[in-house]
This record gives sequence, C-alpha cells and structure tokens, in this order.
Amino acid sequence: MTVSDPDTVVSPEHSSLTAEAARKLSTTTKSAPQMQGITSRWLLRMLPWVQVEAGTYRVNRRLTYQLGDGRLTFTNTGAQVRVIPQELRELPLLRGFDDESTLAVLADRFTQHHYDPGQLITEQGEAADRVVLLAHGKANKIGPGEYGDDSVLDVLADGEYVGQRILVDDEVSWPHTIKAITPCTVLTLSRQDAREVTERFENLSRYLRQAESQPIPPHNKHGEASIDVASGHWGESLLAGTYVDYEVAPREYELSVAQTVLRVHSRVADLYNQPMNQTEQQLRLTIEALRERQEEELVNNREFGLLHNADLSQRIHTRTGPPTPDDLDELLSRRRKSEFFLAHPRTIAAFGRECNRQGVYPATTQRDGVTLLSWRDVPLLPCDKIPISDTATSSVLVMRTGEDSQGVVGLHQTGIPHECAPSLNARFMGIEDKAIISYLVSAYYSAAVLVPDALGVLEHVEIGR
Repeated sequence: MTVSDPDTVVSPEHSSLTAEAARKLSTTTKSAPQMQGITSRWLLRMLPWVQVEAGTYRVNRRLTYQLGDGRLTFTNTGAQVRVIPQELRELPLLRGFDDESTLAVLADRFTQHHYDPGQLITEQGEAADRVVLLAHGKANKIGPGEYGDDSVLDVLADGEYVGQRILVDDEVSWPHTIKAITPCTVLTLSRQDAREVTERFENLSRYLRQAESQPIPPHNKHGEASIDVASGHWGESLLAGTYVDYEVAPREYELSVAQTVLRVHSRVADLYNQPMNQTEQQLRLTIEALRERQEEELVNNREFGLLHNADLSQRIHTRTGPPTPDDLDELLSRRRKSEFFLAHPRTIAAFGRECNRQGVYPATTQRDGVTLLSWRDVPLLPCDKIPISDTATSSVLVMRTGEDSQGVVGLHQTGIPHECAPSLNARFMGIEDKAIISYLVSAYYSAAVLVPDALGVLEHVEIGR
C-alpha cells in the first residue's frame, strides 16, 4: 500500500487531447489590422467636393468695403495685458494707418482695468470719454427694447471694442450699456490721452480728419458695393444706371498636401502575404491616418481651416457659457439653409445637459444609417478634431454647403497619377540597398468659404459645467 504525501499535488490524467496541444495543428482565424484612431469623419462625408483642375481655386466675390469690424489681439506678461500696436488698425478710424511708431505710442497710453460680473463698463446716455478694448471676458451689450425695458442686444467678448468715436468727436455719448457677465479685463484710452497723442503726431491727426471726412461708399448690410435698382415708380422716371463691381484681388486657395513615406521590407511582402496582402494592409491604415489628418487640417489649419476662416461677423458668443438651445437658435438665425452643426462629442453632451435642465427634448435624425441628435431639424455631427481648451471651452460650427448655395466646399483633384482613393495616390519610390520598398503616399485637399454667411461659429462654449 502506497501512502501519498498530503502536500503533493498530483495532476489529473487527461482522457483526451488538450486544447493547447490541438491549437498547434489548427489554422487561426485572423482579423484585419485594427486602428483605434479611425473616427466617423463626418466633415469629409458631408462636404461637397469640387474638382480643382489646376491645383488652385479662386473665389470671386462682389466688391466689399472694409468696414473695420475686426477684433484686436493682445499680449500679456503675467497679469499685465497690452494691446499689440498694429492691431489698433482694426479700429475703423485707424484702418490703413501705417505709422507703427505712432501706433506704439498710442498703445502705451492704454491703461488696464478689471470688472467683476454685474459691474457696468459703460452706461447708456453718459458722456463717452474713453476707448474701451475688451481684452478678456464676456459682457452684455444692453439697450432699450421695443417697449422700454432693457434688452440684451449682443454679447461682446475677447478682442471687441467700443468708444472709438472719441478719437474724432468731442461730444459723443455711450449708445449702449456694457455690463460684465464674467470677470473682464479691459484696456481704456482716455479722451485726454488720445488728444495728447494726436497733437503730438500730426500725421495721426491728419489721418483721423481724412477718415472722418471720407464716408464709406454706398453698400448693403454685408458691406458689398450697392447695386442701384429702382422700384415702386410711375410713368417715365429716370432710372439709375449701375454695374456690379468685383474684388480686384480675389482670394485663391491652393491645394494643401499631407504626405508620408510607407516602407515595407521585401521579405515581408514576398513571404508573408497570406491570407492578407501585407502591402495592402499597410497602405489601408496609412490612408486612414492621412484622412484623419485631412479632417483635422480642414478644421484647424490657419490658412484654410474652418475655425480660422469664419468671418468675424459670423462669430458669436454664448449668453451664459454652456451651449443652450437659445445659443444654437442665434447661430442658425445668422444664415439661410443651415445644413449641419459640427461640434466635439463633449460639446454635444454639454448641449444635452442644458436641454435636460430646461426640460427641452431635441429631436433625432438619421444620416447614413446613424441616429444623431438634431436641433431645428439640423443635425449635430460629432467631430473630435475641434479643439477643447485647457479651461474646457470649445466651439460649435454651423454651415451651408455647395457651390449652388454659395456655401462651404471641399477642394480636391481626382484622376492624379497612381491614384488609389479620390485625390490620394501612392507612388513607388524604389527599393533601397537594404531591400526596403518605399511608397510616397500623398493626399491633396483644401476648403473654401464662398460667402461669409455660409459658415458660423459659436465661440467660448463652456463644456465643463
């Protein structure tokens, strides 16, 4: 009789082949290589793409007069804020003034002030005695409504200004009340300091007199040169002659490029091509990465990206911070035939929270078999390429698309040599001494906004609340 040690573990005997051993004789079923960075890329799917034969697309527009409705830019050293002198040309009365040394002296005369939420920066009816530049923060522009009560006419934010008329008019009053709704950093130039600088620099004084005496030619509400048309007349009235003037220097968009060199060792391409072609899989994932970069550039590129090319008159700010139904209504009201919103998924979630808080239930819509949240029948498309700032603010874009609608269009050129996707090709570059096969993979693209109101942006959207 054998007595076993109670501390000894005896493996049970198998009565059949183990799974581990059986796998040595089996054929593994494999997935194609997966890539986490692939997104829905709604912008690329929704934009109508225009064929650009010569690599350049020119946007011809009616002549538009510069009305000086830009925003100013500031620099800061710690808590000390200063307006960039050249940016003072964004004030209508200083547009075109080219003496930078004089602008630097004028910029040095601005003093910094801080306003808490609820404080008045200007008050309607009082004498205007300073130029006010809003360096940081948000403020309501308040005026009398139709029935005498105060109404919020607009929301001012970083870079906007009031009071520039004091440079040429000694008896002007504030037309509106400006009330801080967040902590605001403001730079002001007093009438006395402005007078001292203009008296010191004759060229500035002369330029301001000329700017005041030369009115802007007749134009419509968009700043375009007027087309004289008679209506409602009787008999043989003398009709005004007219013509449509064009911009003499229209903007041209050149196709941008995203490129990379794909390298595959010849041994891999020759011996390991079953069941999947290694070169094809490498190329497929490389194209996915280029398309992701393409959408990011269409949103963020400083030359043609939509965030940087939205007209300043089409940029608005949230009234309270988070994206509310009221804010999206305001965004829609600035243009006709809005086709879709584009927002970061976290921004869409913040909008959903605001709807829940107000007891509003947005509808949904179907696009390409996907159920999407919508507002006023305009879908909210997710795009994670729209940046979120360190302070948890983002932007919402809305656009009209297509050449026929004078909207936003994507630009590309199809039919290029060695094309493997629209406006994307892979060129064989040769085999190196180390037996590495190289392919140059290139994608060509750009985007154009045909008229300013085709694209709108809701800025400084708080998504952290």
